[in-house]
Amino acid sequence: MNRRLALAVAAAALAVAGCGYDATVVPAPEAPEAPAAAGPAEECADDVAGLSPVRSYAPTGPLPAPGDIEADPDGSTVERIKAEGTLVVGVAADSFNLAYRNPETGVLEGFDIEMAKEVARAIFGTSTPQNTQFRVITPAQRFPLLQEREVDIVVRNMTINCARWELIAFSAEYFHSGQKILVRRNAGIDDLRDLAGLRICAPAGTTSIQNIETEIPGAIPVTAANDTQCMVKFQRGEADALSTDDTVLAGLAAQDPYSEVLDQEALTDEPYGIGVNAEQVDLVQFINAMLERMRRDGTWDEHYDRWLRPTLGDPTGKWPQPQYGRPLP
Repeated sequence: MNRRLALAVAAAALAVAGCGYDATVVPAPEAPEAPAAAGPAEECADDVAGLSPVRSYAPTGPLPAPGDIEADPDGSTVERIKAEGTLVVGVAADSFNLAYRNPETGVLEGFDIEMAKEVARAIFGTSTPQNTQFRVITPAQRFPLLQEREVDIVVRNMTINCARWELIAFSAEYFHSGQKILVRRNAGIDDLRDLAGLRICAPAGTTSIQNIETEIPGAIPVTAANDTQCMVKFQRGEADALSTDDTVLAGLAAQDPYSEVLDQEALTDEPYGIGVNAEQVDLVQFINAMLERMRRDGTWDEHYDRWLRPTLGDPTGKWPQPQYGRPLP
């Protein structure tokens, strides 16, 4: 089934279901190994200029109004998406307040979902179930689906690093997170030294599982397909702790009164970027112009206040100034 036909089938299914945003069936390819983690603050070793991984492609100018974007199937990436009428976005559905399915409405909600909708609004003028198709994917599927152009963008709390730039392209950083640890309350775990010999779960195909191996000596890494399945293992006693980004852990702890996030400095810096196919530089530049607009008009702050401030507090440092200067391919 070609992409356009698949979109038409998905749109028809949405019309019948009448339940708002939905996700297509998740394919089940073999999960590839995640790219080796490179510290977000490190210089990319293969770049003679010592280019920081958070440097993206500079916008070519101000964000155009949706009415000024031509619908052209043979034009730029943005014009092609507008001509097809649908932005396909790879997202999570198990991260409370970041990207999760509301159990009462069945609609995907959260900070990352709003970021994806902002891209659709920038292209179409609005975000609706007809023009914004969310595809729920696992961490390991992020890279192959972008490379194969099965999705247009991925907004899935994805850390920018050097190794991943070899596979895909990233927008400028839109959120600065850090990896922390979730444990059982009153378990006697006060710092990282207490985790030696304990089983710590993180999703397969993420930098989180790699960081457990390198940053917590003596810990036993345990993997699951996603954060929810890690939480299930934790609650069943098959894991002693979870370790992933603070955004995800805050949502998990908010749903489980017997757990808490360890009060510690973050193990790592985790700069989030919107993932794009490596060849679609124009789409990256368009998204970066959109992020600039969101910074100026306060849209980012509105989304943060609604979804993340209650658990993460003051946003200072959560959205650094964008860095550009990445040479065009």
